[in-house]
Amino acid sequence: MSDVKTIQCSYADGVARVTFARPKHNVFNIAMMREFNAVLESLIAEKDIKCVVILGEGPSWCAGVDVGDHRPEMVDDMIRSFNQALASIEAIPVPVIAAVHGACLGGGMEFAIACDMVVAAKGAKFGQPEVKLGFFPPYAAIRLPVLVGPAKAIEICTTGKTYSADEAVSMGFVGRAVEADQFEAEVAKLVGEIQTSSPLILRLNKQAVRAHLGMKFPDAIERVSDLFLNTLMKTEDTLEGIAGFYEKRKPVWKNK
Repeated sequence: MSDVKTIQCSYADGVARVTFARPKHNVFNIAMMREFNAVLESLIAEKDIKCVVILGEGPSWCAGVDVGDHRPEMVDDMIRSFNQALASIEAIPVPVIAAVHGACLGGGMEFAIACDMVVAAKGAKFGQPEVKLGFFPPYAAIRLPVLVGPAKAIEICTTGKTYSADEAVSMGFVGRAVEADQFEAEVAKLVGEIQTSSPLILRLNKQAVRAHLGMKFPDAIERVSDLFLNTLMKTEDTLEGIAGFYEKRKPVWKNK
């Protein structure tokens, strides 16, 4: 994608690294969202991918969406593009990691909590300050109650308060917070743990977690068991994993 200017994407060893690159604080405008959407859509179809890491260039991960794009004549296009990006993150079949440093505010925080995992540097700051500008955060209003419960979600959305990385961990919408000098190593460690597995089995694990959401237990266990017995157990990689265990060797994944 030679024409991409504000989103950078690199791919190596099964890992896609997507970087917000709009200095100074990676504030999204509609054009940047369109670039982001194009990159995400290309990753959805990548069968050999094992995980996606979303990073931010400069002092912040993402400080939100340009207030100018919220004007009445632009807001329909902005929301459409923003929602498409969220849907694309949701559609990526392997783990998506938000590696957050600096400001992660407004639409930026919404992008972060759309990911499967959030790793934050200790100096990161999170918040939904839209209320102070006369707005509410549509995706956060949906996602935060699942992550932190309705009461905390209402607190976050109606106070516009900024939270530290440690507070975000304690509330439940960030997975871990590490010192700045350990941040890159912690992200690399997490990625390395994922990289040891088969792309196919990673996809099936993520599918298994999602397959039962919102179901009553009898239906949930039936659906996940069906996925285990009739899909997972018929893959070459599961049989290879079993063989590797008994032969005391690392499995050689075929992604089949």
